[in-house]
Amino acid sequence: MRVAKFAIDGNSFVGAFGIATDKFAILCSNISEKKTQIAEETLQVKVSHALIDNSKLIGIYAVANSNGMLLPFTSYQSEVDHIKRSLKEFSIDIFKSDMNALRNNILANDRVAIINPYYSQKEEKEIADVLGVETIKREIAGFSTVGANNIVTNIGLVLNNRVTDDEKKEIEEIFKIKGEQSTANLGSLTLGLSTIANSKGVLVGEATTGFELARITNGLNLPEE
Repeated sequence: MRVAKFAIDGNSFVGAFGIATDKFAILCSNISEKKTQIAEETLQVKVSHALIDNSKLIGIYAVANSNGMLLPFTSYQSEVDHIKRSLKEFSIDIFKSDMNALRNNILANDRVAIINPYYSQKEEKEIADVLGVETIKREIAGFSTVGANNIVTNIGLVLNNRVTDDEKKEIEEIFKIKGEQSTANLGSLTLGLSTIANSKGVLVGEATTGFELARITNGLNLPEE
């Protein structure tokens, strides 16, 4: 099982600083070579480095799966060009929306995305087209920031502790994945901002307790090494 406790710039909310898919991961610039190596060994994908809008908050602004990536319109062209070079011919779209913290507002794997219900119909179609997924507008546990508060991969699902039993069943049916509930980083409901996960591994904030870690890894259904 590939799991590593992680911090970036001393911050346990590691999900704010990076994203991972089953094909690649991107972490913010200025990450040490040692931390990059840990991330690659844990997630079993190549790690690239980037900034978005001159910010290290990659995991708030960018959202991606194995089919495509959405970047906010505030991204600098040089940043977009750098990411395109890193990922070669991967599909990247510049997304024009006032809700530009894209990963906070989109919970996606390679098949389905639950998105902030306040996205317009046009924005929803663009998300569906670029990520190549079915899209569903809904809140989760009263949060419209569905990506910030939950985790999904192609084989795992972890929902925040405010989700009711009925809602958990509904979301499991949407993703066709049996899920788990947890917090991270010593009681935080922002699971997405506390982790960087794909189907192969997970980086979790250093403040995450052993009990939380067990719930998260169980929900992610990570393979044995």
